[in-house]
Amino acid sequence: MWCTKPRPLGGPNLQSEVPGAGQRWRGFPCLLIRNGHSKLDHLTERELVQGCLDEDRRCQELLYARYARRMYAVCLRYARHELEAQDLMQEGFIRVYDKLGDFRLQGSLEGWIRRIMVHTAINQYRRKAFQQERFGLEKLPEEPVDSTAIEQMGEQELLKLVSELPDGYRTVFNLYAIDGFDHAEIAAMLGCGESTSRSQLAKARRMLQVRLNAITTPVHAGKSFDR
Repeated sequence: MWCTKPRPLGGPNLQSEVPGAGQRWRGFPCLLIRNGHSKLDHLTERELVQGCLDEDRRCQELLYARYARRMYAVCLRYARHELEAQDLMQEGFIRVYDKLGDFRLQGSLEGWIRRIMVHTAINQYRRKAFQQERFGLEKLPEEPVDSTAIEQMGEQELLKLVSELPDGYRTVFNLYAIDGFDHAEIAAMLGCGESTSRSQLAKARRMLQVRLNAITTPVHAGKSFDR
């Protein structure tokens, strides 16, 4: 069961009102968030999946409520902005409900949903058919990338820098560095060669390094002052 109410920026809307009976719903499941805990909150993954397959609206709502925020964070990493992340998540959950009968309870339900969200983002990327991006990276200094510095960044700080990467670099960086795909898998997903995947990852890391240096280097560094 679905609703068409617009969602505000800043994340998925978890407090929509349910439309009147007989209305055809599309989009996110509409959720009634009440105080207290529902008995449904304690459903196992098997029970939750079966309830959704039986078209129990409460289970459909619970599935969305249980995973929406974490899946929004996944979509936000691949999107250029919040509105695009919301659109990706909406499309992703539509696929989740359509494909739920294929879930064989092997591995976690969250991991299965996460893979659908990632593939939804990749399909969106491929549909846009971005041309190979050139943003002056050839002029960047060919210095070793300090991966340790990147790894030691705070989560929010890193996500902000990643969100500012060009689409191709951001996609490959997310797939390899965060979601754990190897270059062969990335190449198959994006329809490119493994060498292209490696190149995009290297350029993404180099751009992150340059931007990290700009953040961590004092403004007066390298400047001389008259005494």
